[in-house]
Amino acid sequence: MHADDETPGKHGQRTRDRMTATLAPLACCGPLTAPLLSDEEAGATAALFRALGDPARVRILNLLATTGEPVCVCHLTDPLGLTQPTVSHHLKKLVDSGLLEREQRGRWAYFSIRADAMERLAGLIDLKECC
Repeated sequence: MHADDETPGKHGQRTRDRMTATLAPLACCGPLTAPLLSDEEAGATAALFRALGDPARVRILNLLATTGEPVCVCHLTDPLGLTQPTVSHHLKKLVDSGLLEREQRGRWAYFSIRADAMERLAGLIDLKECC
């Protein structure tokens, strides 16, 4: 499903069943071993690194990577030692960067790492060929 897919909720409100961000920053990243990155590739790569530039976001990715299923935002606050609004802020940055998927289940949001995003990220920073 796409971010615009909605289903009727309680009291006639529209709710998002599954919401994912576009992979714009991730999709046009170039591998760091490319002969020459275009301005667009360099900008997208920098945006991705900005999304990972906060220790809390790296810890979120670590927590999600060690679980086999989507995790509720409510289960991330204690391990991170952060408030729910702060965790939600960091999760939004990771979703917007294309690294995470967000799934709405009732009133709670569940997050998981996009497999395609992790493969792309691994290819982006694989420097074995140049060193």
